[in-house]
Amino acid sequence: MSAARPDDTPPADPHAHGSDQREHWSDEHGSDQRRLVLLGSTGSIGTQAIDVIARNRDRFAVRALSASGASPRLLARQALDLDVEVVAVADPAAVTDVRDALAAEADARRRAGEDSSASKSSGPEIIAGPDASTELAALPCDAVLNGITGSVGLAPTLAALTAGNRLVLANKESLIVGGPLVKKLAATDQIIPVDSEHSALFQCLQGNRKHDVRRLVLTASGGPFRGRTREQMAGITPEQALAHPVWNMGPVITVNCANLVNKGLEVIEAHLLFDIPFDQIEVVVHPQVVVHSMVEFLDGSTLAQVGPPDIRVALSVGLGWPERVPGAAPACDWSKAATWEFEPVDEQAFPAVRLAYAVGSAGGTMPAVFNAANEECVAAFLAGRLPFNAIIDTLERIVDEHDGRSPDVLSLESVLAAERWARRRTAELLAS
Repeated sequence: MSAARPDDTPPADPHAHGSDQREHWSDEHGSDQRRLVLLGSTGSIGTQAIDVIARNRDRFAVRALSASGASPRLLARQALDLDVEVVAVADPAAVTDVRDALAAEADARRRAGEDSSASKSSGPEIIAGPDASTELAALPCDAVLNGITGSVGLAPTLAALTAGNRLVLANKESLIVGGPLVKKLAATDQIIPVDSEHSALFQCLQGNRKHDVRRLVLTASGGPFRGRTREQMAGITPEQALAHPVWNMGPVITVNCANLVNKGLEVIEAHLLFDIPFDQIEVVVHPQVVVHSMVEFLDGSTLAQVGPPDIRVALSVGLGWPERVPGAAPACDWSKAATWEFEPVDEQAFPAVRLAYAVGSAGGTMPAVFNAANEECVAAFLAGRLPFNAIIDTLERIVDEHDGRSPDVLSLESVLAAERWARRRTAELLAS
C-alpha cells in the first residue's frame, strides 16, 4: 500500500483472477474506457465524481452505482445519464421509489425527444439490501470509488480489494476501522486515496523512497471555529457547525471538520496508507486551503501539492491514475498576489487531534471504537441531544473505558464486536 513507489517500478497487478475478469468484461464491451463502479453516488463525493466523469466520457464508463436510496430522483438521473447496468440501494424499502423514478425519468426523456440509449433501454437492474454495495464492489471493473460515509464502507472496501479491483478510497472510516485487515489485502498501488490531504501526500511521494521521508505534514483549514477557545464553542449549534468556510461536504464529515475529529482520523489514515510512524506525522492549520499537504525529506527539502480547494482534483487523480484528467477543476491563478498562512493546532480548544494520535498508536480495535462512538455522538449533536463540546468529552470517556480490550489478532468479527460495544456504551452515556 506504500505510495512511495519509485517511478521505474511497474504498477503491481496483484490479483490474477480480478485482472482476468476485468479483461473479459472490457472485451465484451469493446471499449478502451476505464470502467468504474461508484459507491455512494448521490452523496457529495459521488456527485462530484460524476461531474468529473461527465466531462470526460471518452475516458470513463460507469458500470454500476450504489446509494442509500434516500434520493431516488437523483439516482435515476445518474443511472440514465451514465447508462449503467446495475443500481444498488441500501434500503430495500426504497426500491419501489427508485424503480418509479427510473421509469418517470426515462419517459420524460422520451417525450423530450432525447436520442439516448439510456432513455430507450429497459433500465438498469436494481438490487437492494445492506450488502448491495459490497456486491457491486466485487464486480469486474477497473476501479471502485468508495464514497460511502461511515464504517459501513468497510465491507465494500474489503470486497473490492479481494476482487483485485483498484480502490479509489474516499471512505476513510473503512481504513481506520479495519486498518490491518485492509492492509493485509491491499497490493502496492491498489489503493488511491481521495481525501485531498492524502491525495497530496500520494502525489508528493511518487518517485521518492520512504526512508528518505522526515515527516508528513497534513494541512487543516481550521474549520468554522478557528481561533475560538473551548469556552467560546460551548453553545455551538448544528447550523453553525455545518457552515464550513471552504469545503462542501456531507453533515457528518462537516461536523468532524468543525471540531477537528476529521483531521485526527486523517492522521490515522496517513499512518496506515504510507506506513509512516505517528511521530513523523504533523498537523498544521492552513486557512487558505491551497497547500493540501506536504512531505518533508531528510535533506531539508519539502514537496507540497498545491491546488484550488476542490475535491474534484483528488477525485480525478484517483479515477485516472497514473494519467491526469484534463480540466478536473480550475487551476490557481498565479498572476495574483496571495498570502499563505500556517499555524499550529490549538490542542486546548481542539483536543480531538491529540486523542486521535493516542487512539492510532494503541491500534487494535481502538480506532474502530473511536470512529463508532464519534458517529453516534455526531448524530446526537445534529439531533440536538448533545452539546458540541460534549462530542469530544464523550469520545475520551469511551476510549478510556475501552483501553486494554483490543485483541492480539484483529479480525472482522472483533472489529464489528468493538463497534457494537462502542455504539451501545455511547448510547448509555447519552441517555444518562
